[in-house]
Amino acid sequence: MPVPQLTHEDKLDYTPTARSVSLARRRTARLVAEWGRADRAGDVALIVSELATNALLHGSLRGRLFRVRLVMSATVVRIEVSDPRGERMPRKRRGVGSTSGYGLVLVGGLADRWGTEPRTVGKTVWAEMELRDRSATRPCAPGRSGG
Repeated sequence: MPVPQLTHEDKLDYTPTARSVSLARRRTARLVAEWGRADRAGDVALIVSELATNALLHGSLRGRLFRVRLVMSATVVRIEVSDPRGERMPRKRRGVGSTSGYGLVLVGGLADRWGTEPRTVGKTVWAEMELRDRSATRPCAPGRSGG
């Protein structure tokens, strides 16, 4: 399968603070809109926000940064958030009564696929979203919104 031609890339390291999550979300929305996909900027920014929050809450170490990387081709946007805690892998949502643990449910609902990759130090949690027209989205399936 041919590799899609890269059209845009951005990466930036953030300090593990709550303010960094909002900075990453706003930067993502601005970049995706500037890259010509304002229609997807909100969804991509929400994915960044959820993954960055997880990096902050579950993957941070004192004095170590987390990284947000965006890669966009003509057909897909890939969001990667890397943190220094490779032993703390994402887990499925806790029980129904839990008030936390829904971030990856949101990511799974917005992204076409997501996963993790080990790094020499730490891990990367990634999500990919196909860049197709909204009118051409797949029909509603359990756990997904229709558009």
